[in-house]
Amino acid sequence: MNKEEIFSKIKEAFITVLEHDNFQLKEETTAEDVDGWESITHMMIITEIEKSFGIKFKLMDLMNMNNVGDLVRTIEAEL
Repeated sequence: MNKEEIFSKIKEAFITVLEHDNFQLKEETTAEDVDGWESITHMMIITEIEKSFGIKFKLMDLMNMNNVGDLVRTIEAEL
């Protein structure tokens, strides 16, 4: 799976949880850049992404994610 496909599936998870799509996901995107991406929705997004990709993140991986680029690299490592 390439980065474009990963970004597409991540965006779908965000849209499902946040119920809007008026944001751009780039490698440097953080919670501050997306309306509604808060602590509660963050965990919902992570759960949705885990279901979508059929993976389970390790706690250390989650703690080391600072932006969407870190998320993409973690998914690539898990696939």
